[in-house]
Amino acid sequence: QVRLVESGGGLVQTGDSLRLACAASGLTISSFAMAWFRQTPGEERKFVARVYRDYDSTDYADSVEDRFTISRDNAKNTVYLQMNRLKPEDAATYYCAAQNSAFGSRFPTEYHYWGQGTQVTVSS
Repeated sequence: QVRLVESGGGLVQTGDSLRLACAASGLTISSFAMAWFRQTPGEERKFVARVYRDYDSTDYADSVEDRFTISRDNAKNTVYLQMNRLKPEDAATYYCAAQNSAFGSRFPTEYHYWGQGTQVTVSS
């Protein structure tokens, strides 16, 4: 059974940092493209960042470029999202996703596995 379990969310102030973690079981993340998405109530799930299966190349949404960093630790079977200089508009539920491909996608419908999400709240 595949499980992706996110952690690390919480309440922070504008300008603070958080590191989210996504611990995988039932799959080996080194064989998957991994991504983070976020969603606010009434909105569609939006792409945040992805790390390709090979070479650890990354891709970011414009809104988080230069502030967020996605990384993977294959030994721990865990993906991370380091979020710096947080803004109120970053507040959302953050989801980890895995796609059985080399590059993943910016489209949530193309991902095979999802975590349950972790809440990030940013106060102004």
